[in-house]
Amino acid sequence: MSAAAPSPERLRIVGLRSALAGPFDLTIAAGECIAITGPSGSGKSLFLRMIADLDPSQGDVYLDEIERRSLAGPAWRRRVVYNAAEPGWWSETVADHFQGATLAFARTMAPRLGLAATHLDGPVMRLSTGERQRLALIRALAVGSPMLLLDEPTGALDEQSTQLVEAVLREVIANGTTIAMVTHSPEQAVRLGHRHLRMAARHLVPA
Repeated sequence: MSAAAPSPERLRIVGLRSALAGPFDLTIAAGECIAITGPSGSGKSLFLRMIADLDPSQGDVYLDEIERRSLAGPAWRRRVVYNAAEPGWWSETVADHFQGATLAFARTMAPRLGLAATHLDGPVMRLSTGERQRLALIRALAVGSPMLLLDEPTGALDEQSTQLVEAVLREVIANGTTIAMVTHSPEQAVRLGHRHLRMAARHLVPA
């Protein structure tokens, strides 16, 4: 049997840097998950925010050969979705954060992550930290982007909820979505990551 063809390149980072971190050079394939660990304050979140064009940076980032600088920031972030460790909410009701078909997607996905569909109809202020974290992940998944930047997606979750989230992420990866994930759990990095990198002195090195 011949070897499987390599997956096409999805994200390419060339000389990405700022006054605070880098430079970074990295290529991630379609359907690949890279897991990034490292101490707090080492620059992990900053790296994801730089890719998402949320923090000032220099260098080149390409998604499916589309250059980041050729798109306005909001258009880029619809293709390269950043999910923060402490996600923001701009409306009082959860459902207001989902538009059109994404609300139906959220109602289907919520039980898979251990949430009642009724959570979507209530106010954000009544949600626990873990509930907000899972609903924010659903919000990111609902975009249908080919590239997800996940910052501590299970940081506030118990073991059972973490297992549910990881099962969904495995499915998403198997369907071709590329993920760059920050985690404080080396065990999670091994479970989900095709590659495990470590942030050290604001540079990426093999873990």
